[in-house]
Amino acid sequence: MGISFLHVNQTYKGARKKEIMVALEDICLDINEKNEFIAIVGKTGSGKSTLLQHMNGLILPTSGNVKIFDYVLTPKKNKNPKLKKIRKRVGYVFQFPEYQLFEETVLKDIMFAPLNFGFKREDAEKKSLEIMKLLGITDLKDKSPFNISGGQMRRVAIAGVLSYDPDIILLDEPTRGLDPKGALDIMDLFYKIHKETNKTIIMISHDMDIVYKYANRIIVLNDSKLVYDGNKIDLFKDDTYRINHLTKPEILKLIDYLNSKLNMNISYDHYDLDELLSYLEGGNNNE
Repeated sequence: MGISFLHVNQTYKGARKKEIMVALEDICLDINEKNEFIAIVGKTGSGKSTLLQHMNGLILPTSGNVKIFDYVLTPKKNKNPKLKKIRKRVGYVFQFPEYQLFEETVLKDIMFAPLNFGFKREDAEKKSLEIMKLLGITDLKDKSPFNISGGQMRRVAIAGVLSYDPDIILLDEPTRGLDPKGALDIMDLFYKIHKETNKTIIMISHDMDIVYKYANRIIVLNDSKLVYDGNKIDLFKDDTYRINHLTKPEILKLIDYLNSKLNMNISYDHYDLDELLSYLEGGNNNE
């Protein structure tokens, strides 16, 4: 097992005196080390980012415990919780990439993590340049990370995590700040990494089209509680998505229209427009 939550609660003090706010309530959850592409979804304030931050020890539970590989994080902070070892194995790309950048050049910023995790300098530089080429940002290597666009910052932050090759990758709104093509390019890259290496990838996203195309498992939070954990088809085939404040992906709206207006019988196992068009062009309109 890669990451396991056992009756995890997270509370914090509110603005008013003695007010206690609940961020997570009685979360029990198991995530495999390999072969998962998980989307965490839910309305704003439902606890998504708090849940993700527990997955590499950025915060500790108020009660319950989180097991990350062989390390157990509990409310009582251990003298040596081995957080560095956890974070080497579980990489985190923040929602706001500017929080993750601090070096004087893009290349130095990307190299920082592998150097911090014990890579030799020449190996860290070689790996960082390979990742920059993969992400199409090699031309930025000598620029300040604070003098580039938001979309470029996002790619630099992603490169900084990929450079040390973590076992599990956490993504908080990975397509934020990217144009539609850039968003699909980044998601295609993560999906390729997932398929070729079997790495588990866990992302938060409000974009149900992205979620439906890429995720093979969806976790839904609503008012700090885990209310759904399962496959994407079951989530959207009835009102489960609606009562949890989610929108139906555009591809499913199209399938609903074709089924309703043209008397077709198309299932929900077509995850994007290209796949659906290919299916229709093949004359397979009765399943």
